[in-house]
Amino acid sequence: MRTNFDQLLEAGCHFGHLKRKWNPAMAPYIYMERNGIHIIDLNKTAVKIDEAAEALKAIAKSGRKILFVSTKKQGQEVVAQKAQEIAMPYITERWAGGMLTNFPTIRKAVKKMGTIDKMMADGTFDNISKREKLQITRQREKLEKNLGSISDLTRLPSAVFVVDVMKEHIAVAEANRLGIPVFGIVDTNSNPNNIDFVIPANDDATKSIEVILSAVCEAIKEGLEERKVEKADEEAAAAQAAGEAPAPKERRQRVRKAAPKAEAEKVAEAVAE
Repeated sequence: MRTNFDQLLEAGCHFGHLKRKWNPAMAPYIYMERNGIHIIDLNKTAVKIDEAAEALKAIAKSGRKILFVSTKKQGQEVVAQKAQEIAMPYITERWAGGMLTNFPTIRKAVKKMGTIDKMMADGTFDNISKREKLQITRQREKLEKNLGSISDLTRLPSAVFVVDVMKEHIAVAEANRLGIPVFGIVDTNSNPNNIDFVIPANDDATKSIEVILSAVCEAIKEGLEERKVEKADEEAAAAQAAGEAPAPKERRQRVRKAAPKAEAEKVAEAVAE
């Protein structure tokens, strides 16, 4: 797939930050300066989006999870919507320190949500005091707000996609420490050196974030579809192989049935002689 240059332009992906706020490491991705603002080279942005999309597609095709992170207001709704469409985990409220590096503790918190839900379902919740009910309900709401979107994440993700690598520097640092590949939308004021797949673009405009996420999520969707097709083909081939070759027990029964018949044929031949 190829990213559409005009779409990037219309979405304002080329607008960087003021020149005085720039990070020199972003120089290779800057096209020019206009009215004191850096303009990002969208040709390079398009290439980088395609590279990231291919890598993310391969991860999705292998059945692994990609964690999307955007706690800034401009990207919260877009990230939540796009991640839900492809059934991937996401964080849009607050990055809890140790989300990756202390993953077992985070899993315990997620399991606590399940325990509370079980209490509500089996009637245990009705037998406790009103005050305890209120405390547990508030705790459940807080857990749901911060961790509800990663309740299906049973192990560490295979990749992290970040909107605004400066704001999500803790997430980037944790992923780097664990060797998890980081995909990030990187603006002209950010450091791209800790990002494995840099997408140079405006990370402050909702339209810019949306057009980039649409491209990568479409690739992930393709990867998931290809995985389904491959799985179906494997199952069909396995079923066909099982149908052609009889099971061991079946083969033994056939041999037993064939043996008396062979003996009878031998007796018949001897009598005839």
